[in-house]
Amino acid sequence: MKEFVLDCSATLPWVFGSEATKVTDALLDQLARGAKAWVPALWHLELANVLLGAKRRSRIDQAGIEQFLGALALYDIAVDPDTMTNAWAKSLSLAESYDLSVYDAAYLELALRRGLPLATLDTELIAAMKRAGGRLAL
Repeated sequence: MKEFVLDCSATLPWVFGSEATKVTDALLDQLARGAKAWVPALWHLELANVLLGAKRRSRIDQAGIEQFLGALALYDIAVDPDTMTNAWAKSLSLAESYDLSVYDAAYLELALRRGLPLATLDTELIAAMKRAGGRLAL
């Protein structure tokens, strides 16, 4: 797999080792070998929000956050330039059709539009991707 859409839920096991699986480790290995991950424009904010919440619960410290973000910077993770253009028409419609949050629908929309597999651990998003006829990376 050379390219895929990366959901925040599939990223988190890379920082929280207790959540890691062979599948999420394999996904990280693919990035390390040069695969490209596409993310919607909200991915950075979503990831930062989870990391802040984890810091507030003493699950990670600032040094751990900086180390993780530094490691992510080594990989080819591209922000989709059309997330905002498709937010109100496409993502909103997909959210309604598949009973998702608009945030999750942004990942679905991106994967479907680019014809790429979606890497997610979110069970509702997995079900929506399957119903929409898309492919999963995990």
